[in-house]
Amino acid sequence: MRRISPPESVHALDPQALAAPGVVFLTARDDDGSLLGCGALKDLGGGDAELKSMRTAPAARGRGVATAVLVALVDLARERGERRLLLETGTGPFFEPAVRLYLRHGFVPCGPFADYAEDPHSRYLALSL
Repeated sequence: MRRISPPESVHALDPQALAAPGVVFLTARDDDGSLLGCGALKDLGGGDAELKSMRTAPAARGRGVATAVLVALVDLARERGERRLLLETGTGPFFEPAVRLYLRHGFVPCGPFADYAEDPHSRYLALSL
C-alpha cells in the first residue's frame, strides 16, 4: 500500500499489529504451502469488526482466493457475534477489483468509522451481519 497511496492515507497493519489481541489473521495457501492471499479481522468492540489486510498474490489473481478469504472472514465475524463488518480501502484504479468484490458480497458505502476521518484517498464500506 505504501507504493500506491500517500503516506497519510496508508492504514495497513504491520506484522506486530496483525499479531495483536483482537486481531485474527488468515492466510490462503496452495497445496505446496505457497501463500495465495490473506486477510484479517480486527475487533472494534460494540458489535463491530474491521476487515483488514486483504491481499491476493499476483500469481493467484483470478482463482477465487480473495472470495474464499472474504467469505471465511465474514463467516468468522458472524460466528463471533459481530453485527457489522466495516472496511477502509483506497479510491484509485488499483483498488477497483477489491471494491467490486466487496459490493458483490453485500457491502455498501458508509462514512468513516473508528479512528478514520474523511480522506479523498479512502473509501469506507459496511456489511450488516
